[in-house]
Amino acid sequence: MRISLALALAASLASCTETPPANQGPVAWRPIPATNAVEPSETVTKAPASAWRPVDPENLLIMDLKNGARIAIELAPQFAPIHVANIHAFAKAGWWNNAAIYRVQDNYVVQWGNGDAENPLPAGVVKTPPAEYDRPLQGLAIRPLGYPDSYAPMVGHADGWPVGYDPNSGRAWLTHCYASVGVGRDLAPDTGTGGELYAVIGHAPRHLDLNIATVGRVLEGFDRMTSIPRGTEALGFIKDAANHVPIARAVIAADLPVAQRPSYEVMRTDSPAFAAFIKGRANRGGTFFQRPAGGVDLCNALVPTRKKTI
Repeated sequence: MRISLALALAASLASCTETPPANQGPVAWRPIPATNAVEPSETVTKAPASAWRPVDPENLLIMDLKNGARIAIELAPQFAPIHVANIHAFAKAGWWNNAAIYRVQDNYVVQWGNGDAENPLPAGVVKTPPAEYDRPLQGLAIRPLGYPDSYAPMVGHADGWPVGYDPNSGRAWLTHCYASVGVGRDLAPDTGTGGELYAVIGHAPRHLDLNIATVGRVLEGFDRMTSIPRGTEALGFIKDAANHVPIARAVIAADLPVAQRPSYEVMRTDSPAFAAFIKGRANRGGTFFQRPAGGVDLCNALVPTRKKTI
């Protein structure tokens, strides 16, 4: 049985309904005039150097496909430290070298790993990590989005990451947005080791929040993953192994020679530039938008990232 079975079954949670959180009151709809809004792209272009934080090479997974594509993934150890430590161990052991992308489900996920192979786990991998599906709210500096959410009492951004959080329980968690990377797992209580990973390629499957460990996001090369032909089997599995997309290698950037390390930056979500970016996303103006929305969904306000050029 593939380790991803529960990931697919978790999709059924989308049909469940819950009573809206009592502490989420109505938000007044007050869009600003389109002529006063600043285009988000302009905000990003003009953001000063102080508005960006570098991606730590220790938290950067570089995956090279045999077709020449390079995928860069920022990891989030502050949200799933043991799973991320496992990912480090897998990378150092060459776990994904000659593994493959074997599942591409339209409007859902692209998944990679060793599939059904019964390979022994590398040294240092925790076989049964805890369910790192949320973390204490304490210690996180969150910038509230300022608009209601269907899946969490409150949402916002912390250190460049989209998060849901609950002030009453004191918990916070990464949300499943486009390009988010999570850990494939089997049925609970299994939590997945991190050897099988997936990335969201469609409409944000937020019903997976708090059910699976989210460990990062794709920074570069995602177009090469999303353009892979969709699998024809149930749940998007690619039937013929000859059509799997082989992985040449996956390494942590810090383990590469300095001259070979790619470098990326993420907009600081505590910066004035990001506040202006959110305002622009919620109130698009310019010559095209004649009526601003007056609101924005968390996953429609993805934190800007960029590759740093030397």
